Amino acid sequence: MFRTALRNVLAHKARLLMTVLAVMLGVAFVSGTLVFTDTLGNAFRNQSAKSYDDVAVAVETYAGGRDEKTPGLDEATLDKIRAVDGVASVTGRVNGFAGVADPDGKLIGNGWSNTGANFAPGKDGKDTAYDFTQGGGPVRNGQIALDKDTASKGKYRVGDPVRVATNGPVKEYTLSGVFTTEDGAVNAGGSLVLFDTATAQQLYLKPGVFQNATVAATAGASDSKLLDAITPLLPEEATAQTGKALADEQAKQIESGLTSLNTMLLAFAGIALFVGIFLIANTFTMLVAQRTRELALMRAIGATRRQVKRSVLIEAAVVGALASVIGFALGLGLATGLRSAMGLLGGKIPAGPLIVSPTAVVSAFAVGVVITILAAWLPARRAAKIAPVAAMSSVHATASTKSLVVRNSIGGFIALLGAVGIVGGAATGGTNGRYLVAGGAFLALIGIIILIPLLSRPVIALVRPAISKLFGVSGKLASQNAVRNPRRTGATASALAIGLTLVTGISVLGVTLGQAIDKMTTDNIKADYMVSMASGDSLDQSALTALSKADGVSALSPQQATSLQVDGEYHSASGVTPGDVEKVFSLDTVSGSLATLKDGQVAVGSKTAKSNGWKTGDTLPVEFDDEKKGEVTIGALYKENEFLSPFVLPKELADRHSASSRPEIREIWIKADGGASKANEQAIVDALGDNPAMSVMDRQDIRDMFGGFINTALNIMYGLLAMALLIAVLGVVNTLAMSVFERQQEIGMLRAIGLDRGRVKRMIRLEAVVISVFGAVIGVGLGVFLGWAIGRTLSADIPGYALVIPWDRLALFLALAGLVGVLASLWPARSAAKLNMLTAIKTE
Repeated sequence: MFRTALRNVLAHKARLLMTVLAVMLGVAFVSGTLVFTDTLGNAFRNQSAKSYDDVAVAVETYAGGRDEKTPGLDEATLDKIRAVDGVASVTGRVNGFAGVADPDGKLIGNGWSNTGANFAPGKDGKDTAYDFTQGGGPVRNGQIALDKDTASKGKYRVGDPVRVATNGPVKEYTLSGVFTTEDGAVNAGGSLVLFDTATAQQLYLKPGVFQNATVAATAGASDSKLLDAITPLLPEEATAQTGKALADEQAKQIESGLTSLNTMLLAFAGIALFVGIFLIANTFTMLVAQRTRELALMRAIGATRRQVKRSVLIEAAVVGALASVIGFALGLGLATGLRSAMGLLGGKIPAGPLIVSPTAVVSAFAVGVVITILAAWLPARRAAKIAPVAAMSSVHATASTKSLVVRNSIGGFIALLGAVGIVGGAATGGTNGRYLVAGGAFLALIGIIILIPLLSRPVIALVRPAISKLFGVSGKLASQNAVRNPRRTGATASALAIGLTLVTGISVLGVTLGQAIDKMTTDNIKADYMVSMASGDSLDQSALTALSKADGVSALSPQQATSLQVDGEYHSASGVTPGDVEKVFSLDTVSGSLATLKDGQVAVGSKTAKSNGWKTGDTLPVEFDDEKKGEVTIGALYKENEFLSPFVLPKELADRHSASSRPEIREIWIKADGGASKANEQAIVDALGDNPAMSVMDRQDIRDMFGGFINTALNIMYGLLAMALLIAVLGVVNTLAMSVFERQQEIGMLRAIGLDRGRVKRMIRLEAVVISVFGAVIGVGLGVFLGWAIGRTLSADIPGYALVIPWDRLALFLALAGLVGVLASLWPARSAAKLNMLTAIKTE
């Protein structure tokens, strides 16, 4: 039986090709994902370990320019650490944001990953954290050094002037050197600027104070003993750990971050394999049907049911093993390609070998072989049940009425259960609702897959008259052939239905959320421009002063973050400019007047006021951000605005009670004379000193900022789901090719009675289009249902949420499904048209 199974594999090489391709693609996705994430993790872990090779103890304080409660590490503390027995050297570090302008004045790097730090040379004049390829480190005020990538992007050479922005006005420095580094921010696509220590301290903290320090040990000194000796010398806010412990901690963080990426990619690989199951099962079902007499003969000469079943499963195992070998090799190429793609997208991955772990190898082969055997199990079981005498007399055994009734009853029950779960989840909302929707979606999908053969006849019957009228005999035959074997049609259409269910659901959800976010922007903002820091940090007060003097600015208000407590309950608050705030934001007054902000009163969101029983005119005892107590009077209630906090304070009041000497201005909103224009935008840029670190966005830019991540996520999802759709296309090709093989005699008879080659091709193409569009209609319908349900679970957290059905995209999906049918039919249609009619008629 084993030899028979191997001969059958070799005898049906062409017919098993599509199955090999489907399994191969799924295995490639799984193995590529595992190898890629293992390689990525190993590279970053090695980088992390390398950066702490010479660090015995690392001290951190988290001190910052705004955190005046955390003093940092002064020179006296570092001197105490240097005096500890076994300490070779102590290096103080300070860092913060620094943005470098290119020759055109644009920011180099990603903004949030653009950093500045101090150059801390030892006695030999070198800083072990950086390797200089040109020049040297900055040793006095007015000098900087740049990482190699940033210098290359800006086309800067040693001695060139470089404009650098920190959290204040932009300044010009002289480039003293260019270096290479393993700094994570640079690897993430950012930039690194080195200042002399005194300048860095002045910019980011205060003179003579460091945020962190690294301790190097003398030969033979114990890191743990040094840690025990250094810890008592540190201020209360400081923490210390060994360099190895810090490297291990970062390695765990890297692993945790990669786990999410790994899970997401494997989920899409699972979808691709799930779709592949239908292709594999369809292939083996057709192979078994074509070999009915052969299997019956084997039964007649003594083969048991178990042996027949085993022979089919052995075939599946051989096919799965072959596909796994090819797929694993392809996965290695995919992992290499993903690594290169990250580099092209700006992410710099540390150098390191491709890591092929035993887990990746075993997982890939296990997935390939097990999935193929599982998919072939049902066809194998059917093959084993063939009665020798009945099989000898009939090539195609039809399903019994009882089996169809049982199948449809089970499918209907599961689909109904899934629909109840989806509707129930939509009604429940929140996280629990999403879990219900996910469970219901799985059941609904399984139920629909079971019911698809039943659905194929009535759905295709709706389009049969139109196809027959448009394409004549070819159309009539195509529609009849599409429903001749409902199970096969259903299995083929199921693959497309699964892929398009996910694509449609994601599209409906993405477009709906995008519209809601866009509406939120439009409904809440009157301003023409928003100014913010590219780093996401706060703006300096000097920016507000400069903009107040800019030409064309008619109204100006910051969104200054602060807070207060009422009866011990924390409330976020926004400091704004009285009189201008209503000109830059859409604020609908419920009661009172926003003009009272000029009198030092506050405005409160109506929902917050209602939940606390407050009304206009109430005086509230509060504790401000600086922990001072006082009273505020509610001068107005307004409908909540998504860009402002529930409490709105006049900026003067917020400044008076700021916990920091530097107010936390998140954005500055501007209304310009004549609206947004190039002239007004240039005036704002000029007023800010052409600062590359400050982002000036008009209303369209703001919309794109909030909605852009949705479009990016959609494109990533489409790309990942393309693998599943490709496998679905292979399924259509496979079904048609094997269907043509089964119907050689029939096609020969049609040719003999006058159906020319062109009409034969058209018949096969139309059959493919009908099956593809049928699967697409099912998938699009279920996808819209799921998109609605998931959206309902999110609606409470998204103001202005309203379901949006992207009819243009749905029409495109259906059109693409038709095109898929046409493309998938090219080879089978050509094969059918080339059949010799006399030879075909004699074929059994």
